[in-house]
Amino acid sequence: MPSALPDGEPMPEDGSLPSHALAGAGERPLGFYLHVPYCATRCGYCDFNTYTATELRGTGGVLASRENYADTLIDEVRLARKVLGDDPRQVRTVFVGGGTPTLLPAADLVRMLAAIRDEFGLAEDAEITTEANPESVDPRYLAELRAGGFNRVSFGMQSAKQHVLKVLDRTHTPGRPEACVAEARAAGFEHVNLDLIYGTPGESDEDWRATLSAALGAGPDHISAYALIVEEGTQLARRIRRGEVPMTDDDVHADRYLIADSVMAEAGYSWYEVSNWATSEAGRCLHNELYWRGADWWGAGPGAHSHVGGVRWWNVKHPGAYAAALAEGRSPGAGRELLSEEDRRVERILLELRLVDGVPLSLLAPAGLAASRKALADGLLEPGPYEGGRAVLTLRGRLLADAVVRDLVD
Repeated sequence: MPSALPDGEPMPEDGSLPSHALAGAGERPLGFYLHVPYCATRCGYCDFNTYTATELRGTGGVLASRENYADTLIDEVRLARKVLGDDPRQVRTVFVGGGTPTLLPAADLVRMLAAIRDEFGLAEDAEITTEANPESVDPRYLAELRAGGFNRVSFGMQSAKQHVLKVLDRTHTPGRPEACVAEARAAGFEHVNLDLIYGTPGESDEDWRATLSAALGAGPDHISAYALIVEEGTQLARRIRRGEVPMTDDDVHADRYLIADSVMAEAGYSWYEVSNWATSEAGRCLHNELYWRGADWWGAGPGAHSHVGGVRWWNVKHPGAYAAALAEGRSPGAGRELLSEEDRRVERILLELRLVDGVPLSLLAPAGLAASRKALADGLLEPGPYEGGRAVLTLRGRLLADAVVRDLVD
């Protein structure tokens, strides 16, 4: 089941924020993340805050139903307007994730977006994204989303090989994600992403190359490729523990990453974050960049996390408890934390080092600066940017990004 929420101080019932949270807000972009927690089936590797109909039955009654969900989430958007008060910012990005957002009618997603537009306004060039399961959309559905204001869509492809999808408990058929890209283009979506996973037990180098070839052949302008992480409590973790499938291997992950970077570079895709490649700057996911650069975002939905001006909070996880709080006029927030300047410095290093333009050396403490010089000597940081005052990962550094980050935050 999904992992526990972090510890933190209690959230005020009205969701109010400390006065300092909105200081200088006009200098920071504002985004919205809308979490849709429903899935038709649970994938074996997933530990996200998602629920199937069976898991919800008898635990939340009508409050947890998909039929009422859009109205409930819109209530939180209206709460956000009250909490943020006279904050004049228009919303720069909206990202609808899950779960499987496209299990809801397209009209519901459009209504949720319209609520943000009505309460806050959308920037003229706002990026509006939804995730989609390939089997949960068709041309009419995509056309309705596009007409309703969505301009970016992200499909979960994972693999082009049936036996790999089976290990992951993915139910879509090979070839369907590629067809979805064409359908999205026909509906008028300029920006389309495919999510891939490498390192699944039983996947070979040839399988991974076939997946990359199929994804690139579909013509998205963005591809995300993530190493499979086996999370405790998932079905896949239990299968590995029983010896039904082999454990994933870090060396295999490294090999697959090198294959991905080489193949995508040859096809004209450039990395801009360790796990993300795009054909142009316009193709990058601006919403994720808000996260990575410490901007402000409001996360609406069960278990969603938010950050505004150094205040981070998270909602209750269960859809029934979430809906009950809003129905009673209370914030669904479960807890929050106020980030210190040191917290924010460390988070900047953790996140920005993964970006193509790296992190300023001026953020590093003396021990971290010494570690950066060693990383430079070991070929993990690029010499040119380093001389200009920035730590930027080399290809080898990207393979060891977690270790490099640990050293630099000291």
